[in-house]
Amino acid sequence: MSTPALFTPLTIRDLEIPNRAWLAPMCQYSAGTDGVPTAWHLVHLGARAAGGFGLVLTEATAVVPDGRISPQDVGIWNDDQVRAWRPITEFIHAQGAVAGIQLAHAGRKASVYAPGSPVSGSIGPAEGGWTTVGPSPIAFPGLADPRELSIEEIGEVVAAFAEAARRSDAAGFDVVELHAAHGYLLNNFLSPLSNHRTDSYGGDFGGRIRILVEVVDAVRAVWPADKPMFVRISGTEWLDDGWRVEDSARLATILAQHGVDLIDVSSGGNVLADIPVGPGYQVDLAREVHRVSGVATGAVGLITEPDQAEKIAADDDVTAVFLGRVALREPSWPQRAAHELGMSDNQAPYPQQYLRGTWRH
Repeated sequence: MSTPALFTPLTIRDLEIPNRAWLAPMCQYSAGTDGVPTAWHLVHLGARAAGGFGLVLTEATAVVPDGRISPQDVGIWNDDQVRAWRPITEFIHAQGAVAGIQLAHAGRKASVYAPGSPVSGSIGPAEGGWTTVGPSPIAFPGLADPRELSIEEIGEVVAAFAEAARRSDAAGFDVVELHAAHGYLLNNFLSPLSNHRTDSYGGDFGGRIRILVEVVDAVRAVWPADKPMFVRISGTEWLDDGWRVEDSARLATILAQHGVDLIDVSSGGNVLADIPVGPGYQVDLAREVHRVSGVATGAVGLITEPDQAEKIAADDDVTAVFLGRVALREPSWPQRAAHELGMSDNQAPYPQQYLRGTWRH
């Protein structure tokens, strides 16, 4: 049989990714307060690489300590963290997969208790948290008021993303993804609902996207030219007066001109909205961004079944499929998908050690 679209290799710049079933970034809240990844991250990410995911992306990895969502988040703002990430990327590579890192600053949604804690909401400085920041002093509902960043501080954020990208290269990552979705700092700037600035980083569309374009330029300047750069965006806020898919397509066109290779299209997270959640509910956003901009896109959002993922991957308007929660349940989801899509055992993405456990037709 011909190779399913989901298992067709993809080359971006000089990097070949063995298939189009990719692990989406998912926070693990399993680091110490030093932001250093642990054995949990090695096992979590390594299991998905051994399970057949072509690209394994880390969770949101903070570029500065105050950019963490919780005190238990990982980071890459110092060399101790680089040394801890390196054996993880080496293991991912040993399984034939590609290692990617998502760089993030949580903005006004930082300094919160991790899921599973007996309490929720913001952690104040007296409890081990910190004062959050944003484009404007507008709080996310239920969280503490952020402090508005000065123009000088915005420049420091841009520089922190670039330095984190440099360290990511030293740690052995092949792909860098910039997190500009889900209500975190870069997304805060994009949306007119959270950015009320009247200076050059606010106001019209060009002002609101300025920090993201500057981050892209700064990262591309230090990130090797042969390695891909992705950006994750919220394709829409699901509100008429917020960020819309038309804005996302316009942004994608601009980002491609600045060296971005793929737009990872999610949605929501910056404001409260009535989101029509259901199987594949964000796929049409990825399709629309590609149709208008021509930029490669990744689709994400309740994609759980192999036939569903295959139809999406076979669509000319979607380049790859990101799998999140189903990958938490099934570390070897691509191996099941290969079986259900009719691939033979020797075609399927099994490590040598697991060949005795192949699905049987």
